[in-house]
Amino acid sequence: MTKRKAEDDSVDGVETDTSRKRLDTSTKEHLGGIFHDRLFSPEVLSLATKTYAESKPYKHGIINDLVSPELLRNVRSEIQEHLSFTPKETDIYKIHQSGDLANLDGLSDSSLELLPSLLKLRDALYSKPFREHLSTITGAGALSGSKTDMAINVYTPGCHLLCHDDVIGSRRVSYILYLTDPDTPWKAEWGGALRLYPTLAQTSEDGKVHKIPSPDHEVSIPPSFNQLSFFAVQPGQSFHDVEEVYACQGEDEKRIRTAISGWYHIPQEGEEGFAKGEENLTDNSSLRQLESKPDEFDLPKTSFQTPIVGNDSSFSSNDDRKPTALPSQQDELLSENDLNFLLKYISPTYLTPDTLESVSKVFTGQWSLTLDSFLTNQFSESLKNFISIQESQALPVASPDIEMATPWTVARPPHKHRFLYQQMRETRPTDPRSQSPLQDLLENLFPSLHFYKWLRLATGHTVTSHNLIARRFRRGKDYTLATGYEDEESRLEITLGVTPSSGWEPDLELEEDADNKVVAGEKEEEEADNKVVAGEKEEEEAGNEVVAVEKEEEEADNKVVAGEKEEEEAKNEVVAGEKEEEAKNEVVAGEKEEEEASNEVVAGEKEVEELAVVAADVQPTADPEESAVSRPIDERQVSIPEERAEEVGDVGKRTEVAEISDDAPSGNVGGYLAYMAGDDDADDGSPDEAAGEHSKGPKKSTLDPAVYQTSGQGDDSVLFSMPAGWNKLAIVLRDQGVFRFVKYVSEQAKGDRWDVLGEYSVVNQDVEEEGDEVRTGNEVQTTADQINYSDETTEHEEETSSDDD
Repeated sequence: MTKRKAEDDSVDGVETDTSRKRLDTSTKEHLGGIFHDRLFSPEVLSLATKTYAESKPYKHGIINDLVSPELLRNVRSEIQEHLSFTPKETDIYKIHQSGDLANLDGLSDSSLELLPSLLKLRDALYSKPFREHLSTITGAGALSGSKTDMAINVYTPGCHLLCHDDVIGSRRVSYILYLTDPDTPWKAEWGGALRLYPTLAQTSEDGKVHKIPSPDHEVSIPPSFNQLSFFAVQPGQSFHDVEEVYACQGEDEKRIRTAISGWYHIPQEGEEGFAKGEENLTDNSSLRQLESKPDEFDLPKTSFQTPIVGNDSSFSSNDDRKPTALPSQQDELLSENDLNFLLKYISPTYLTPDTLESVSKVFTGQWSLTLDSFLTNQFSESLKNFISIQESQALPVASPDIEMATPWTVARPPHKHRFLYQQMRETRPTDPRSQSPLQDLLENLFPSLHFYKWLRLATGHTVTSHNLIARRFRRGKDYTLATGYEDEESRLEITLGVTPSSGWEPDLELEEDADNKVVAGEKEEEEADNKVVAGEKEEEEAGNEVVAVEKEEEEADNKVVAGEKEEEEAKNEVVAGEKEEEAKNEVVAGEKEEEEASNEVVAGEKEVEELAVVAADVQPTADPEESAVSRPIDERQVSIPEERAEEVGDVGKRTEVAEISDDAPSGNVGGYLAYMAGDDDADDGSPDEAAGEHSKGPKKSTLDPAVYQTSGQGDDSVLFSMPAGWNKLAIVLRDQGVFRFVKYVSEQAKGDRWDVLGEYSVVNQDVEEEGDEVRTGNEVQTTADQINYSDETTEHEEETSSDDD
């Protein structure tokens, strides 16, 4: 099926030669009964234009009661009854989406008959009168009538869309038409609002002015049935997001944010208003800006420093913490001084030569691993108590207030990341007791020469400098989008997860219960088989008795031949007959027992089959609400094609490239750390043949920042992942082109996500790898007792579309 092109046979909504007679939308009169009665009146147009021009933080508009309520109710019913939706999740969003509504024309007549109101609405929204109406209000210029770009997005509880500016390709105006439940008005506290971010003009060292979005939104527009929100797409300015739809037990079925959203594009070739070269607006997209804009306005700042050493694990002044020589390759063991320092922080098991040797072998083979229970019990408890107290104290809402009242700073800009962070302080306290356990890790353990030496023994790599940061990801607010690593030399990265709350990993209890039921079913089946064997044995014994009776009958016949008395002969025959009948009864009884046993086997097998289905059903999924929007309501379900590769934007392009698999380790609340494969600097732009290959040569990513992709079929783009958790250290050797992100932390999480991130430069060394080994996402768990290999990989579906708002 093909989508509508600029050269379609329709001009401004009038059909010339197609199989379907479309709505004539060439004049306002033809739109009677579709839009609000006074929508096109001069008074309404003048007021809307004035309101739009005066809006903040950038120009945007809202039209309430846009179309006939009856028509929109019919549209909503058709969507609920006949359209299918695909759940989608990437680093920037989580939604359910239909295909491109431009592709409705490619559906069969029988499918189109199910969607008359939706077709009428689509044609009306892209009609010449309505496009001219929006063009006048926004002052954005002419809008294309031939390039339809729209889809239906459904946000169930937990769904969200993070900050971006919508700029890509030929988009000119962005819009959202809400189809929420008209009989249950949407409440602002349910979330799902369109939020607009202000920008601040900053001048870079080269004299260029850049608009940097604030980490806090300024305007929030909650959904409302039959409301159209719209704004002109402006490079580096029209930043917005969609607030998470918040879950509430017993009310989730009400909180379904359904909307038709899309874009009006610049006029295409052959249309009135077409200007050659105007389609190159893609150069100003937010993704292109991420590539070209300097990072001098980003927070936190990256600052690599050399290792330090003090008289002990604490310090009383700045003078006793000095740069020192790097650990030598000949230092095969930790010294007594090293051990005395490290034992305050690191579990003794990870300091023994045998364990370090095992860890090094694992890391050399996988280039990533996770160490459980990394910190000592004493330090771990101290840190947990500190974090628990911090979470019990309410934080201010606005970023400036947080930075004034707490030691935290808010990471920015939000189209890259947002979280709270602390770095090493320039002025250190004279009293070590004023130093929190978190700062102790940040300022003493991880920058120390002792830890440098431990890293070399654990990984086989000599580190030369470090960049350290403690991070707090607030639930319902914070995340990092996928960004690539572009240095030619590999980098060693550690992440110490110190999140005390539970619920971050999938709940395996139900799965375990189902497995137990399957085992019980198998046991019943085995018992039924035993009964069958018992029945067969009884039948065999009954058969032997029949043979014995036949023998007695034969002897009686012999006696008759021998001349025995007739009376005695008759008596024997009666006795024989009675025994024969008794034997036959036993045979029947045996057959009956066998039949009952067989029935029990069938019942056992059926129960096992049912339990196996239950076990499959309870496997954790990324979208438990999927059934609420994607289940077939009748057998005539319509699936709209998703051929949108040319129109998808900064958000759409992410899904065009890759999505997070249902097997992602986050459960439903996000917060997991993930490393994803980038793309080789191949001339043909083809994806990596082996995702995560640890190559000897440099690997250049050809993907935009914050975009990650699925590699070739059968490969997995997830190189490493770790859910939020307590006292776990992840170590990853990161190559050029590898992307890293922390998934948005849902408001449904039981607490904030905490970690300490360390980035370490390493000495360049030639590592000869056997058979071009692939660095995969095989997660290696190393506990205090042993090193466990876990071949858990995440499958990713290849996407063809996605969307915004």
